[in-house]
Amino acid sequence: MAKQELSGERNWYAIHTYAGYENAVLRNLKQRIDSLGMQDKIFEVIVPTEKNIKIKAGKRVEVEEKIYPGYVLVDMIVNDDSWYVVRNTPRVTGFVGAGVNPVPVSKDEIDMLLGRMRKDEGAKHAIDLVIGETIVIVDGPFKELEGRVNNIDKERGKINVLVSMFGRETPVELDFLQVKKI
Repeated sequence: MAKQELSGERNWYAIHTYAGYENAVLRNLKQRIDSLGMQDKIFEVIVPTEKNIKIKAGKRVEVEEKIYPGYVLVDMIVNDDSWYVVRNTPRVTGFVGAGVNPVPVSKDEIDMLLGRMRKDEGAKHAIDLVIGETIVIVDGPFKELEGRVNNIDKERGKINVLVSMFGRETPVELDFLQVKKI
């Protein structure tokens, strides 16, 4: 291992992991920190997640999704020992940075990410549609019909769509997950 230039400052760092093994890396790294006595150099390990709403089997369910799949964030002071502990944790492929030198994640990015994770309102309705936009219905009794967005209710996660049926436009209320942009 080449000697690195290490700052000795406490910062957040992103580590890359095998896809789907973020929680395993989190557990393994926490165990290694405890067993190797690195609590004074490695302070916190998190897998950034947020709650979203999806439709599964026709029902709305709240799911927790990883914000950055394949990455785990570590609050640590980088020195040769702490770098070695993190880098040699099973299923860690390396630090995000140039070569073997980890690059800290900016304070603004960390604040934004932690704020996104701590939102009290629970799952969010990510509606990126605008009134007048043409959509196609992907679920429900009107599946595969095209329509035009007439109204958006972000609070309830519902949209009102004008669907052409029997030669006239008919308003239909749909869940935002039942449509997609054309």
